[in-house]
Amino acid sequence: GFEEGISRGGQTREHALLAFTLGVKQMVVAVNKMDDKSVNYSQSRYEDVKSEVATYLKRVGYKPAKVTFVPISGWEGDNITESSSNMPWYDGPTLLDALDKVSAPKRPADKSLRIPIQDVYKIGGIGTVPVGRVETGIMKPGITAQFAPSGITAEVKSCEVHHESLDEVGPGTNV
Repeated sequence: GFEEGISRGGQTREHALLAFTLGVKQMVVAVNKMDDKSVNYSQSRYEDVKSEVATYLKRVGYKPAKVTFVPISGWEGDNITESSSNMPWYDGPTLLDALDKVSAPKRPADKSLRIPIQDVYKIGGIGTVPVGRVETGIMKPGITAQFAPSGITAEVKSCEVHHESLDEVGPGTNV
């Protein structure tokens, strides 16, 4: 349950810390299982959970006032796409509306090329193939890329997305 997830080493804590560490700036928290017999759509239980999660999110580095909390029942569909009559005390957005309000991160194409490498493959007859997502900048065949922290440079021979060669790739593209 909730207590296990928010306890030291719990998955809720782990996910919050991981999200912040990875640079996730905006967050929507779905407080699920509001239909459980032990909860029975209780506003006070929702407020307890919200308060405890908000306290932890603040400790991690988030501003709780900017985090949207939505009480839901995934099983019953409460507050997922439509407001629930089971929680008349809640007047905030549905989960879908809250997610629709999240703005896409800025991924500047005019900055230096940065691609966190997720994996490296050595393919016979082709060579070393680093894989990652372009975060900033533009990658094109023929440019010289420098790898940090080693300082090694190499020419980009091709830019491939799902085995299709492209003339250039920009921010947000997995290559």
